[in-house]
Amino acid sequence: MRSAHTVEQVRDAEKELMARLPQGTLMQRAATGLAYLVLERLGHAYGSRALLLVGAGNNGGDALYAGVVLARRGVQVEALLLSPDRADPSAVAALRVAGGRVVPSVDRARRPDVVVDGILGIGGRGGLREDAAAVVDACGDAPVVAVDTPSGVEVDSGEVRGAHVRADATVTFGSYKVAHLADPAALACGAVRLVDIGLDLPAAALTALEEADVAALLPRPSPDAQKYTRGVVGVRAGSQQYPGAGVLCVSGASTGLAGMVRYLGGAADLVRARHPEVVVGEGRVQAWVIGSGGGADAGQALAAALADRVPVVVDADGLSHVAGPLGVPALLTPHAGELARMLGLERSEVETRQLHFARLAAERYDAVVLLKGRHTLVATPAGDVRVTTVGPSWLATAGSGDVLAGLCGSLVAAGLDPFDAGSVGSWLHGAAADAAGSGGPVTAPDVAAALPALCRRLLGHSGGRERCG
Repeated sequence: MRSAHTVEQVRDAEKELMARLPQGTLMQRAATGLAYLVLERLGHAYGSRALLLVGAGNNGGDALYAGVVLARRGVQVEALLLSPDRADPSAVAALRVAGGRVVPSVDRARRPDVVVDGILGIGGRGGLREDAAAVVDACGDAPVVAVDTPSGVEVDSGEVRGAHVRADATVTFGSYKVAHLADPAALACGAVRLVDIGLDLPAAALTALEEADVAALLPRPSPDAQKYTRGVVGVRAGSQQYPGAGVLCVSGASTGLAGMVRYLGGAADLVRARHPEVVVGEGRVQAWVIGSGGGADAGQALAAALADRVPVVVDADGLSHVAGPLGVPALLTPHAGELARMLGLERSEVETRQLHFARLAAERYDAVVLLKGRHTLVATPAGDVRVTTVGPSWLATAGSGDVLAGLCGSLVAAGLDPFDAGSVGSWLHGAAADAAGSGGPVTAPDVAAALPALCRRLLGHSGGRERCG
C-alpha cells in the first residue's frame, strides 16, 4: 500500500533521522536518487544537457548536488539560481568544481535535454511567482523532472492555485505526499518515483491500494458456502428511459463475487436475456445498488431500499434524492458534476478541490463517498481517504459508472464494509479496463466482461483456491 504523508509528518521524521546522522547525509541520499533517475530518463550522460532551476530551499540544494553527480558522469550541467543570495553556497561550489556552471538566464536557443525543477520545496504555498513562472515558460517543451513535488502545487491538499510546473516525472524522498496522489496536483507530477532515505513515518490518512492489498481484501467463500451465505446483492437500476444502465449495473454485480444477484427495475426483460442467472423479483438481499439510469423511479427505489435497513450503494439518479445521512451504511458514487449538485457548488469548484470536497461530503452525508475521476477518491466520514490510481483515460466512457456501482454493491453484499468495497471496487474497475482495452478504447461491457478473469488471477496470486466468476 502506498501511503501519502503531510509536510509536517515528513519534516518531523526528517528531524528525528538527521539527529542520528552526520550533517548533510539526507541531502546526499536524496540528491543521488534524483541524479540516477535523471540519468535513467536521459538514456545517456555524455553530451546531454541538464538545466537546474534552483530555488532557496532544500529542493534547490538537492538539485545542485544531483547536478554534481550528473556533471561527474559527463552531463553538461547548468544551474539558474532564482535567488542567488539564498542558494546553498557549498552546493554551488561543489557544482562548479565538478564542471557545472551557473548561468544568468535560460538560453532559448539551446534546448536542454532535461530540466530539473528545484524551485520550491514541499513547504511552498501558492503558485509560482511571476519571475519564476517566466523562467519555467522559457524552458519550452523540454522534459522536466521535479524535485519532491512540482513547484507551485499545494502539497498537502492536492490543489493547484496558480502558475505551476508540469513535470514529466517527479522524484520524491522518504514518502509520497498528498499531491502525488490527489488531483489536480497529481496530474502535474507525471510519473512519480520514490527514493527511500530511511524515514520512520506514522500512519497516513491518504493511501492507495496496490495489487497485493486488493487480492488480500477480495471476499472468499468458506468451504461450506452456499449462494445465500456468500451474499445476495439487489439491484434497483435502469428504467424505461435508460434500460441499458440497469443491464450494465447488473453486469458489474454479476462477477461471481457475491452469491446471487436480484433485480428490480425497468429493464427486466433485457436483464433476463443478458443474465439468465439473475433472479428478477422481490426478496431478501444483503445490500442494494440504486440509481444507475433510474430516471424518475430513482427516488422511489431509494426509499424502498432504505426500508430494508441493509447497506446501500447509491449512484447517478439516486444521488439526487440523498438529502442527508441515510441511516444505513452507505457508499455514494458521484462524479464531480453530481457531487457539485449535492453540495450546491459549480463543477469546477469540485474539480479544483477534489480531496477537500470528497471529505466534506462524506462527513455531511455520514457515508463513504467515492468521487470518480482520473484518480478516484474514496473518503470516510472520519476523513480517511484511499486513492485509486489504476485505469486508463479510455475508462471515461458511457456506462462505466453503472458497472462500477454494481461491482461495489456485490462487494458490500459479500461482506466488505463500504470503504473497502469502494476502494477495492474502483481498483478492480480500473484494472479491468486496462486488461480489456490493452492500451486502446474500451466500452463498459468490455470492463464488466474482464472482471471475472481479473479476480481469478488476483485470487491465484494471493494463494486463494476459490474462483471468482
